[in-house]
Amino acid sequence: MMPNVTRGDRMGGLLVYLAGPGRSNEHTEPHLVGGDAALMAWHSEDELNRDSALAIAQHLDRPRKAFDVEVPQGHVWHCSLSIRADEGQLTDERWGAIADDFVREMGFDDNEGTKAPCRWVAVRHGLSAGGNDHVHLAVQLVREDGTKASVHNDHQRAQRAARALEVRHGLEQLESVKTERATRGFDPAEREAQGRARARAKYERDRTRGGSRGPAWASLPAGERSALVSAQARADEPRLALARTVRGCATSSADEAEFVRRVRRAGALLRPRFAQGRTDVVTGYSVAARPEHGERPIWYGGGQLGRDLTLPRLRSEWPDSPTSASDAAAEWTAAGRGRRVVAPGRESTAPDPELWGRQNQELSALVECLRSVPVDDRDTWATVARQTAGALAAWSNATEEVPGDLAAASEALSRSAQTYRRTVAPQKAGTVAISGAAMLLASAARGGQGTAAQAVMIRQFLRLAQAVHAASVAAQQTRQAQLLAEDTRGRLMRIRDALPRPQGQAGAATATIETAPPLALEVEAVAARQRASQGHDATRATSPLPNKIEPSRARQSTKPGADRGPER
Repeated sequence: MMPNVTRGDRMGGLLVYLAGPGRSNEHTEPHLVGGDAALMAWHSEDELNRDSALAIAQHLDRPRKAFDVEVPQGHVWHCSLSIRADEGQLTDERWGAIADDFVREMGFDDNEGTKAPCRWVAVRHGLSAGGNDHVHLAVQLVREDGTKASVHNDHQRAQRAARALEVRHGLEQLESVKTERATRGFDPAEREAQGRARARAKYERDRTRGGSRGPAWASLPAGERSALVSAQARADEPRLALARTVRGCATSSADEAEFVRRVRRAGALLRPRFAQGRTDVVTGYSVAARPEHGERPIWYGGGQLGRDLTLPRLRSEWPDSPTSASDAAAEWTAAGRGRRVVAPGRESTAPDPELWGRQNQELSALVECLRSVPVDDRDTWATVARQTAGALAAWSNATEEVPGDLAAASEALSRSAQTYRRTVAPQKAGTVAISGAAMLLASAARGGQGTAAQAVMIRQFLRLAQAVHAASVAAQQTRQAQLLAEDTRGRLMRIRDALPRPQGQAGAATATIETAPPLALEVEAVAARQRASQGHDATRATSPLPNKIEPSRARQSTKPGADRGPER
């Protein structure tokens, strides 16, 4: 279950939207499934309309207006709780229980009678545009006594509460919590902003170069502009393309200086981030795609591309010496100032053809060694997944004019490498052979069906992908195993079938079956608190009448000051 938290200051506008048709007419039969006791006694489960939505908003806003309290960043706390489309639809009773537990865990209830409760409501209006069953919660952050509810660290608290609710209510548990990994998702607002910038730049460029007297971008009808932005947003995902470029260059490089040269050779813009007061110590980097239509470049830090693409993690895979550090600083300075590379390396020369056979033998030996790696050794498997994804990304950058099967396989495999903490270095894991293969694949020529040497290489990478897939299956990582089977193994098999068939075929690696790691202790503690609260809820009577909002004369005459503070 995924929570999405937002803040605002228009309770009426939020409730009218939830009870309305939605942006794409996806809202059907909006009705209440949860709320404070007085609200649920007044309003039945009938379908909501604009008038009922405004009446509910007036009920939720009454404490704030009575005490004339201002809440920084908005007094409306909104959160949507959604489940995967594969899980089907829950009943209103289950959603009501989930909403009640979630509000209690976030601290918006009366806290066992020690605080004044917040007024809240849970609205359900059918499936989302993606087919996900979900419910919306709207909470008034001003409590019934005029104090403010605490929203400190509310995004992390919402995630912890969602993980515990998955266990308590029998929902599908998020695998990334067990495996301690997470990917950088694409925010819809980010995608739309990039699509708008590129669509506008492309339209103005075509209009200027073509000598057309068509209207300027600002004069276009809103519907026509939206169509151009939507088309550009679907066609472009610059952050994913940059991540694939950087990952391929990093895996193919033997040191940091070569990495800088390879990224620049791939056509990306690169600039270093120096330590404060220094011009020879690089602590991070930013990368951007070269603008195509005259728009401004969009820069991303390494951590924004992927957890495994930060400069400290990349450096853990390269040798560390005074000479390599000096060479890297020189290349970073040249890249930041837009100058030519200082000392071209092996990235500008063709590799020895005999290396293909040698690397194939090393990869075959590596696959055999992986048979003895236990499935609970997450660091080693993450290193294998990261390097294999980097090799496939390097191959995609070198051979695919438009991102295809290799790019998709690399993207799916890279998700197994997005760990919270730094994993074991390739030298210790014994996976240096993958980096050597990535260097060869980065030099492959574009176009055509490939050579026999590449056909042999793809079979070895298919065996590596199968080994990672087998480890995910044995560790009961169902979603990740399904993704690897469909978007990695399936696509590599399609590429293998299109390449020349060499003599003999290798089999798949196996893994030792063990159980998945236990749930995080913090989530178990949250679940225990929720279980303990059941007895309190069953015995404590709730009145259907709303609590009286009677501010004292002092509060009526004097506006609450900053010295009150939240949760006093």
